[in-house]
Amino acid sequence: MTLLRDEDLAAAFDRASRSYDTLVSANPGYHGHLRRSARRLGLPRRGAGLRVLDLGCGTGASTAALTAVLPEAEITAVDASAGMLERAARKPWREGVSFVHAPAEGLAEAGVEGPFDAVFAAYLFRNVTDPGRVLSTVRDVLAPGGRLAVHEYTLSGRPLHRAVWTGVCRGLVLPVATALGDGDLYRHLWRSVVEFDTADDFAARVRSQGFEAVRVLPLPGWQTGVTHTIVGRRPAAAGDGR
Repeated sequence: MTLLRDEDLAAAFDRASRSYDTLVSANPGYHGHLRRSARRLGLPRRGAGLRVLDLGCGTGASTAALTAVLPEAEITAVDASAGMLERAARKPWREGVSFVHAPAEGLAEAGVEGPFDAVFAAYLFRNVTDPGRVLSTVRDVLAPGGRLAVHEYTLSGRPLHRAVWTGVCRGLVLPVATALGDGDLYRHLWRSVVEFDTADDFAARVRSQGFEAVRVLPLPGWQTGVTHTIVGRRPAAAGDGR
């Protein structure tokens, strides 16, 4: 099976949107980890007066994490899957949260314009065709000094952590997803992780796109060495990092 990309991947997420939250709920620590990564943005004042872009919001789990951590921020949530976005938008949200249907590569065409004070991207970058191009887009919509937090399945590079990821997928995720009719998407999920950058390689990719203060931060529980938060910021000084 080749990896799903672009329209094929969006269509697979559309089909899986009906059961996505059910599978997420079976993942211990999923929502808590998203909140931890949102806190790692380090934004002040509960987000008051700040604009945050939630890039690849899916059914809204990342949006919920941002609203919990930053209850006074203006949040724009974007996703390429119409089905996932529809599920997200149906949920109850406070004022100041909005949803836009757009791929990460097409923000300007969808009317999503900066500057944003922060960008949060959960489980996005291993699913895009050109991660460097998307990082460049993210950098361009950030205000000078704006912050980035990427919450992603990025393996440590140790064989143990790859084995844990494969074991969880084959032993739990794939059987359940196949029973729900979404096996193709979740086979893609497994492969997209094992074929993507390690956490340190992705951090190097982020630096190559002009971000500074880039750090790789672990997450606890079974996802140690499997899921990381990679944080960085757009430089505020003249020259802007490139």
